Amino acid sequence: MKNKSFRFLWLGQSLANLGDVFYIVGIISILYIQTESPFILALVPFINMFGRFISGIVSPWLLNRYPLKRLLVYSQTGKTVLLSFLVLFLMTEAKLIVFVILFFVGAIAFLDGWASPASHAMLPRIVQKEQLVKANSFFSIVSETVNLGGWALGGIFVALAGGKLVILSTLGFYIISTFMMFGILDPVPFHRKATNGKQSGELTEGWKIIWKNPLFRSLHVIIVFEAIANVVWIASILYIFVAEVLNQTEAWWGYINTAFFAGMIIGGIICSRYAARIENNLRQLLILFSFGISMVTLLFGLTAIPWISIIIVILNGVVQQVKSIVSETLLQKSATVEELPKIYAVQSAVISLLFGISSLGFGAVAEMMDIRITFILAAALLAAGAVYAVIRRRDFMITAE
Repeated sequence: MKNKSFRFLWLGQSLANLGDVFYIVGIISILYIQTESPFILALVPFINMFGRFISGIVSPWLLNRYPLKRLLVYSQTGKTVLLSFLVLFLMTEAKLIVFVILFFVGAIAFLDGWASPASHAMLPRIVQKEQLVKANSFFSIVSETVNLGGWALGGIFVALAGGKLVILSTLGFYIISTFMMFGILDPVPFHRKATNGKQSGELTEGWKIIWKNPLFRSLHVIIVFEAIANVVWIASILYIFVAEVLNQTEAWWGYINTAFFAGMIIGGIICSRYAARIENNLRQLLILFSFGISMVTLLFGLTAIPWISIIIVILNGVVQQVKSIVSETLLQKSATVEELPKIYAVQSAVISLLFGISSLGFGAVAEMMDIRITFILAAALLAAGAVYAVIRRRDFMITAE
């Protein structure tokens, strides 16, 4: 892993992710001051998700025409240009137009939707296959550290300097990240795919790759179950759980979020430490931790003791991280360099769409019933995914080397 391209990739992506967190915190702060509307604030994550969903749909068309490195550079450059215009707009407008700000949120999310599948697909190109578990672990540790510290630092920064200056600082992160992307060297030559004018077929290419391969198909069935069920960990549902079940103040909502990210970091460290053992037991660990995620979700929903809930959330972070790294490694070891970015594009689109729909569904359940029912339903969905993994366990064999 000691190569410049890997260093440029994780540094560039980390700075971009930190910038994404800071600018969203800044946007929420500005919109709250301007409108004091919960609905307007709720539109920010929704539009962010919708932009990523549309990007995931059109990504295969781009992946057939441009090398991964160029897409990463174009994405980050485009985000930097858009954010520059947003900064100018925020600095010059006395009365901010909400829908203009939301347009920028959607446009930046759309461009970021290219970067996510491209960066994930770039990793196995610049890292040797026997080091994939360790590389994925390191990438995840850095990502979760950014998430853990980014929201806290962003909140402090907003309180001290205001939302506009936070967004201005984000511009610096984006600029440095763009230069980092230029430094990546992709060792895999790019061959533009001949399309014969059938552009609609290109958009479904990733779906066809997943459907035809038993490993990819079964892995994504589990991902669908998890994408729906993991919505119970969103802020709005956790906030109600803390207030109604744990009978604690808003501070405990922050403790739970921090505990989850801490668990993710611990899970990444475990995977890095025991990379060789994990590498040799990918199928068994996929099944084991699929059941593990279901169990910790159920336990959390049934507990009413605050300090026990923190322990369970840390455990959930560990289990989620190990399961994610195992899934990533299985996919990266089995897909070809041409297939991988298109598979990740489909993943991004599916997860974004299901997140939006499931948020509304679980939100309705939480409003009509006891909040604990949402966690019981989520645990049942995750258990169904785990049972499916057992039934289809023969599919989880690495199909390419």
